[in-house]
Amino acid sequence: MRKALIVGINHYDHIAALSGCVNDAHAVRDVLARHEDGQTNFLAPKILVARDASEHVTRAQIRAAAKELFESDVDIALFYFAGHGHIEMTGGYLCGSDTRSGDDGLALSDLIEYAKRSPARNRVIILDSCYGGVAADRNGTPVAEIGHGMTVLTASTAGQAAMEVAGGGAGVFTRLFVDAMNGAAANLVGDITPGSVYAHIDQSLGPWGGQRPVFKTNVQEFVSLRKTAPPIELQTLRMLSTDFPADHARIELDPSFEPERSECEKKNPTMPLPDPANNVVFARLQAYVKVNLVRPIGARHMWHAAMVSQSCELTSLGRHYRRLVADGLI
Repeated sequence: MRKALIVGINHYDHIAALSGCVNDAHAVRDVLARHEDGQTNFLAPKILVARDASEHVTRAQIRAAAKELFESDVDIALFYFAGHGHIEMTGGYLCGSDTRSGDDGLALSDLIEYAKRSPARNRVIILDSCYGGVAADRNGTPVAEIGHGMTVLTASTAGQAAMEVAGGGAGVFTRLFVDAMNGAAANLVGDITPGSVYAHIDQSLGPWGGQRPVFKTNVQEFVSLRKTAPPIELQTLRMLSTDFPADHARIELDPSFEPERSECEKKNPTMPLPDPANNVVFARLQAYVKVNLVRPIGARHMWHAAMVSQSCELTSLGRHYRRLVADGLI
């Protein structure tokens, strides 16, 4: 069983309003609720939102809901917050709608402590708020206090603001997070992990962004946050160690591997005819190429490699997955 608490606050009584946090919260709720195939993922994620003055999410409400979440004995307990963050020498805070000074918000040290004491097998904290990178630091110093089974992913460092996309309506970090959860961060069997989500966001922001995501983790087991359709059929992927019996094996190609012929090639008596068995292998090789498992040698594309009798080999990623298949792990 998996549980999630999702908080998004646009409206604040005493400090500046925000525009995209409620939209972000709903987007995260929607992507967490089910796997891509429609199967239940996080069971009925709880959502607390304050879009305008008619809605309030107070510090006390966030605190009580976070305690309830992390008191659950579940496989994954996930906390997501989009709203104002505050930082000072004593640490960071998440601001509820009733925040006046910032340090009257929910202390991140309290949130981390709830997670550390949780019976949940895995605890994940995701913060799209300014200065969130201070989460799990010891007394405001860059010494992480991450309990076993915990992961913290934040939109920015302890000294940075969290940006909104141009025009507002959504946070840059959360938009990338949702993209990652929709499959941009999936591995070749369709699993999306906290680490792959961070890698996607970090690479998407690039070296010139005004914010850097922060990732802190202490896990000793594989954690999948969501399943999507694999980018390559598993039946095809499982043939990788058959097609390449060793890491540095090569497959020698020739025109018989390519089933398509131009009219000119059909009239060429020296051109070998397509071989049905080789065509089946070539279709798999092309599927491997699409997901960066295989590359042609001495040619730009697999078609050229076949037509001029070159070869192909595994990429570094391909060698990794070949070993997983050979060891029976896929």
